Amino acid sequence: MTTPANSGQVLVERDGGVARVTFERVDAHNAFTWAMYEQLDAILAEISADPDIRVVTLRGAGGKAFVAGSDISQFKEFKGGVDGIAYEAKMDRYFERILAVPVPTVAIIDGWAVGGGLNIAACCDIRVASSLAKFGSPIARTIGNCVSMKTYARVLGGFGEARAKRMLLLAEFIDAEEALAAGFLARLAEPETIDQVADEVVARLLENAPITLHVSKAALGRIMAPDCDPADDLISLAYGSEDFRRGVDAFVSKTRPEWSGR
Repeated sequence: MTTPANSGQVLVERDGGVARVTFERVDAHNAFTWAMYEQLDAILAEISADPDIRVVTLRGAGGKAFVAGSDISQFKEFKGGVDGIAYEAKMDRYFERILAVPVPTVAIIDGWAVGGGLNIAACCDIRVASSLAKFGSPIARTIGNCVSMKTYARVLGGFGEARAKRMLLLAEFIDAEEALAAGFLARLAEPETIDQVADEVVARLLENAPITLHVSKAALGRIMAPDCDPADDLISLAYGSEDFRRGVDAFVSKTRPEWSGR
């Protein structure tokens, strides 16, 4: 698979017992390229093996977006449903890397968390957002694809059935106040205080017993892990459709897709 010229980067800075991960592709609202997913995977593998790290934060650069999904231009290479099945399986592996980090992960969301960005945030343990944050997965309106069953399960668990259907069927965005009310967010802050609030959350985690945090996180993960049919037939149906190809072309050309239902 080719990568856009401005492929972005994922950076990590160690600050005592805290690993601060930043998604940096500001001109594209931090939309992830394949290379960025690979970088994040490698960084989290390294962090997970470091016994001195006690908290991991994840944040988008620029102050306007956490992550605005995956770079849609990359989907132009897809030929059919088999590519979609392989892609969603790969995404599951990337998301499972986030879930498997043995210490608490904190998503700091000051802006849009869309598509893949919503899914990355949903894999984190604690989510702190500014009042300007927006959450959504508008694939029914944009490119006509789908996500994996495990990803659907996390969106459902994070927002509840009614809100999940609004996001996935109506392609609506959920604002920060509603995300807090749904329980998806742990803290809500004004844009000018989000750093302070995030630092307070990190400080609280650093005060707590590391082994208890590790065991409790792992225990909750085992209890809540979705055991669901991978539904390759549904994924193939979406990614193998004419509508998906139309949606990708329309998105890249900044036009409105005309759905055929085929």
